[in-house]
Amino acid sequence: MTTVLYRVENHVATVTLNRPEALNCFNYEMLKEFNEVAEQIRTNAEVRVVIITGSGEKAFSVGADLKERKTLNDEQVRRNVYKIGEVFANIGDLPQPTIAAINGYAFGGGMELALACDFRISAVDTSMGLTETSLAIIPGAGGTQRLPRLIGETKALELILTAKRLSAHEAKEYGIVSSVVARDELMEATMKLANEMLKNGPLAIQQAKFAIKQGMNTDLHTGFKLERKAYEVIIPTEDRVEALAAFNEKRKPNFKGK
Repeated sequence: MTTVLYRVENHVATVTLNRPEALNCFNYEMLKEFNEVAEQIRTNAEVRVVIITGSGEKAFSVGADLKERKTLNDEQVRRNVYKIGEVFANIGDLPQPTIAAINGYAFGGGMELALACDFRISAVDTSMGLTETSLAIIPGAGGTQRLPRLIGETKALELILTAKRLSAHEAKEYGIVSSVVARDELMEATMKLANEMLKNGPLAIQQAKFAIKQGMNTDLHTGFKLERKAYEVIIPTEDRVEALAAFNEKRKPNFKGK
């Protein structure tokens, strides 16, 4: 069975974690498949927005496959921890904007995957959290770094050290998810956000994401330089010329990502 489903339609790549019988938890084979999908997306010029969700109605992902983990020696555990971190870093570094459509439980690595995405939209009846300390481990796929950057150090410490499980509304109050919707409206709400981005210049979207993400990890002066560099990439593009022409002709632009 393919553990990660991937399709592209109307410039939107939908990636579905596909181990519903195991609550979409990550074993090593699934991580390898997920990494391959991420690399395909990175180099696919047709993909302008990425949506990641889980198969079934119970879980987005509950993180590492603990049944598999029990069978691994220390070296294999290190291998898995390195791999999941690598995969989520690749998701976080995709040039296209990414949206996590959280359709069910998102614990441990599942929550870390959601944090690696640019946006998070949650169904109202879900719960989530970085619960690793309750298993005598720590978040090992970026959670200790991404969560404090998102919500601040003190709140992140609280959630990680208490292994607190959050309702969807609590996650919104903490600033982890941007919106909470009824389950049957989740994909519609996710596509609405995707479409709001799709109407804009795809190369501009990517360069804006680059400037923001890279600038957040440096000082303001260096951030200004990164912004100028990103702007310069856009200047010779066909899309920029098309946008000016469309403005003068009072019509919608036809962006081609060139």
